[in-house]
Amino acid sequence: MIRVLLRDPEDGLDTSLLPSDGLARLRSSPGTLLWVDLADETITSAEHVLRDVFAFHPLAVDDALRESHVPKVDDWSDYLYVTLHCVTHAADSWEALDTFEVDVFIGRGYLVSYQSRPVEAVQRVWNMALRDERHLTQGADHLLYLLADELVSDYFPVLEDIDEEMERLEDDLLADPQQEEIERIFRLKRALAHLRRVIAPFRETMSRLARNGYPALDPASGVFFRDVYDHLVRLYDITESLRDLLTGTLDIYLSVVNNRMNQVMKVLTVVSTILLPLTFITGFFGMNFFQ
Repeated sequence: MIRVLLRDPEDGLDTSLLPSDGLARLRSSPGTLLWVDLADETITSAEHVLRDVFAFHPLAVDDALRESHVPKVDDWSDYLYVTLHCVTHAADSWEALDTFEVDVFIGRGYLVSYQSRPVEAVQRVWNMALRDERHLTQGADHLLYLLADELVSDYFPVLEDIDEEMERLEDDLLADPQQEEIERIFRLKRALAHLRRVIAPFRETMSRLARNGYPALDPASGVFFRDVYDHLVRLYDITESLRDLLTGTLDIYLSVVNNRMNQVMKVLTVVSTILLPLTFITGFFGMNFFQ
């Protein structure tokens, strides 16, 4: 799906445009803001818009369409190529957790976003822009900030779900540790490691945008990216804390298992102590001494 949102100071909002309607010309019109969103489009169709309509560099287009990257920002002088990551998981489970790219090209007066499949956070920002035109009056920089902020906000519920799962896991371990618990521990560990690999470069990307040494961005927008950076610092700290707690949970499992084994050994020792004299007596008097 290709959709276009154009805000003109005189004509207001227009969502009826198509990529063939001279978008390259419109993006350079003074005072206008153009947002082109490509979601769940074929590679051929998306490549036509990015390479032929907007004339982005082939390497940047290839990165957006064919390669997988951690969050990053590339400076192409008059525009930026920014890779962000969204997180997805089932509404009632963290186990289907996955992350994938949201690629953004941003320049003065325009923003082009691409997702291999629709992203709820992008849809929320699109709806916000349609409901309140003031979001568009602040420029493409503000749209990028809104996208990053909405994407980051989706990470918090995932970590809350993982935290709740860890609490349930600890209760189950103390009540009756089973082999299944160790599998749950390692699934949690893999999920946290995956989030850590995404959040760390995401944080650095926002830090670079917050310092804002790019000609394509308004210098005043740095404070907004600093806000997203602060959220990511908090996310990273939460992830590290959960990893430490998970290590403690593994220690709890091993401790409970060892305690249970000790209890079994105590019972076996008592039984052996009781049966040993009887076994000796039985064995002694069972010998044939008078042959």
